[in-house]
Amino acid sequence: MAWAADARDRLAWVDIAKGICILLVVMMHSVTGTGDAMGGEGFLHPVVAFAKPFRIPDFFLLSGLFIGRVIDRDWRLFSDRRVVHFAYFYLLWLVIQSAAKYGKIAGDAGPTAFAAHLAHALIEPYSSLWFIYLLAVFSVVTKVLRSVPGSLLLVAAALLQIADIRSDSTLIEEFCARYVYFVAGYLFADRIFALADAARRRFGPALIGLALWAGVEAWLALTPTADPVHPTLASLPVVSLALGAAGALAIVVVAALIGRAGGPVAEAIRTCGQRSIVIYLAFSLPMAAAREILIRTGIIADIGAVSLAVMVVAVLLPLLLERLVRGTRLGFLFVRPARFHLAPAGAPTARPVLRAS
Repeated sequence: MAWAADARDRLAWVDIAKGICILLVVMMHSVTGTGDAMGGEGFLHPVVAFAKPFRIPDFFLLSGLFIGRVIDRDWRLFSDRRVVHFAYFYLLWLVIQSAAKYGKIAGDAGPTAFAAHLAHALIEPYSSLWFIYLLAVFSVVTKVLRSVPGSLLLVAAALLQIADIRSDSTLIEEFCARYVYFVAGYLFADRIFALADAARRRFGPALIGLALWAGVEAWLALTPTADPVHPTLASLPVVSLALGAAGALAIVVVAALIGRAGGPVAEAIRTCGQRSIVIYLAFSLPMAAAREILIRTGIIADIGAVSLAVMVVAVLLPLLLERLVRGTRLGFLFVRPARFHLAPAGAPTARPVLRAS
């Protein structure tokens, strides 16, 4: 029992890291949307700019950590865990978000236009749901290419990121820009867990390393360039890849240290991480409503304060909604029903396959 408890504590950093990431994602949407609506910037804008190089890379790195558990299983089990799971929530919340956001399309242009919108979203990820869409794509591509030497796969994915491919297709552009981090999480899962363990054991050196990283990160992320395509030093090719990787590992270390410290803050962040998909699926609607209400009423004048309030609402309301519908007929909003499973929920998975070459 003591061993099991220690193992849970050691793995707590994964949920904490996910919690940090989802909070940064919600912050980004809340801050930029509020700033655009109010015509200015607040005190959270520099935080958003600081986190931009690693915010999404770390999410994908963490998502790739556990694919080794199922990648060598048959396609039925693999698809259930890594494709149908994400497809279910993507399609469900595509309809929910579209109905809320595009009601005028259905009312003015008719249901045909709305159906066309939904059909287009099958091939082009919709709005903030693109992340879930890409997770399914990354998983399938990685399984198909699992016989390719890890070093070759990693180099190819890195070259795609460095190429800085721009496209009208979110799927193509984000795949090229993000796949390397998912692959890195898959290939180096054992080393990433070892890094977290080392950070827990060596608190002082970990803090020094984080301080050095934060200084370099802030300088590169906040220093503008004259190139509109690459507005900051952090967005330059190669630099972007390096900062994405370094930042993702830094969040691993931060999460490990927070987990070691424990306390209510750590538990709150961990809760957000455990329910990160809940927040990700449902944050946009309360965020938009809160922003509209606060700006229209004018009860808060400061852009930064409004942004923070919008963020808090966007995080807490999805968690509250999930708690209210848990165990009810509306539970399908956040829990995939059994009829949408290809394999039994308790089907065994393979031991992790951790590749580094």
